[in-house]
Amino acid sequence: MQNHYNLAHRTDDALIDDLARQGIAYVPFFPIGGFSPLQSDTLNSVATRLNSTPMAVALAWLLQRSPNILLIPGTSSLAHLRENVTAAALTLSEDELRELDGIAS
Repeated sequence: MQNHYNLAHRTDDALIDDLARQGIAYVPFFPIGGFSPLQSDTLNSVATRLNSTPMAVALAWLLQRSPNILLIPGTSSLAHLRENVTAAALTLSEDELRELDGIAS
């Protein structure tokens, strides 16, 4: 299953949970906002505290959101690819996850 989904665009929350129960993968497109990258003071703040970038934190949030999420973030440069890969090594705390969840509210 593939659909538009990221920190700010969360209309598929229930669908992702249902698919996870069924063991079906979910591939979010525009995981970091698409042509207009996600903009959020909260995202920037969490990234600064983690000594990371907002886009890496947004991808890390997706990876921790559900075990059935499969990320295929687009990239146009080696630098962006490296930034995307760092997301896999980030572990967000429960407080950070709650803080980031508030972006969609």
